[in-house]
Amino acid sequence: MQRLYDFLRRHPTWVDGSWAALLLGISGFTLVSLWEGPGEDPGVMAVPVVVGLSLVVALRRRKPEWMLVLAAAIGFLQLVFDVEELPANFAMMVIIYTAAADGARWASRFALIGGLCAAPLAMMRWHTGEMGLPGSVLVTAFQIVPFALAWVLGDSIRTRRAYLAELEERADRLEREREAQSKVAVAAERARIARELHDVVAHNVSVMVVQADGAAYVLDAAPDQAKKALETISGTGRQALAEMRRLLGVLRTGEPEEGSEYVPQPDVEQLDELIEQVRTSGLPVDYKVEGTPRPLPSGVELTAYRIVQEALTNTRKHGGENAGASVRLVYFDDGLGLLVEDDGKGAPHELYEDGGADGRGHGLIGMRERVGMVGGTLDAGPRPGGGFRISALLPLKSAH
Repeated sequence: MQRLYDFLRRHPTWVDGSWAALLLGISGFTLVSLWEGPGEDPGVMAVPVVVGLSLVVALRRRKPEWMLVLAAAIGFLQLVFDVEELPANFAMMVIIYTAAADGARWASRFALIGGLCAAPLAMMRWHTGEMGLPGSVLVTAFQIVPFALAWVLGDSIRTRRAYLAELEERADRLEREREAQSKVAVAAERARIARELHDVVAHNVSVMVVQADGAAYVLDAAPDQAKKALETISGTGRQALAEMRRLLGVLRTGEPEEGSEYVPQPDVEQLDELIEQVRTSGLPVDYKVEGTPRPLPSGVELTAYRIVQEALTNTRKHGGENAGASVRLVYFDDGLGLLVEDDGKGAPHELYEDGGADGRGHGLIGMRERVGMVGGTLDAGPRPGGGFRISALLPLKSAH
């Protein structure tokens, strides 16, 4: 039955043609009975009327507007040539329904007007006067009802189809928006991972280079210091590889690989380790915490850690000899403050190329993006008398 139903839906003209053939057969049998019987002769014009109305049923879904006009013309011919109602006139209600459901708006309105006028016109044309005026009005009202119901049913079908089409269009639009949002989220996540990789590589490789240079310098004179530097290089390299493995695993599959070590994202509690690592590499750092430490949103903690990491990395790269740095971490009631300063005498253009005060480098761009993601503010630029300063304020409420 389902296959038959699907076939009928795919071939509506065949279905309408079958109904048209049935209507033509019933109307033809009625005409033959009238011609052979003792009643009134329906006339020769009854034949084209029956054929025309059958054609209306057969082609109603292919050309609803044209078939509506054809039905109206046939009805006019019936009135003119005195062809009384026949079974084929059932096609009038069928085309009214079709025009209301599938036809243009003008066709729907025309079908409603025609349906409401058909019964009164027929009553006036073939009224015998036997029923009287009240009876004629009552019969006319009953004859109008089927035409009105046909139009109402067709218009309801049109409204339902429009509603379903709107729902489908809305669902498609929401799906497209969902896909677009997913792409934006993926792009944002990839950008975040790129910043993470930049921070990891820039900091850890910088430490490894400094330690390697120091080890080579004291290798013969102080083997113990060279050994300690090599141990620092080994530990820093393992830490960098672990973080890079985590980030690349997320980039590749969205989750860490099975069996791989998961390294949590750093937070402000790990600043002590970071600064100690920097001190070990030869850069003196003064670190102070002001206010009452308390748990912070993960986004704020990661942002604070990366800002300090990037700032100290730039100081090692461009601060020059005998450079020193200071880090201040301040807990406010509604935010977290950061102040990283150095007194390096490195060339100003080097600072700018790596993300200096003009904001053209990737270092400061990454900082500004991180701070912007948590709704904070960042101020970076050269200090009076030399050196560089980075000040950031990270609000807590915007970070949730």
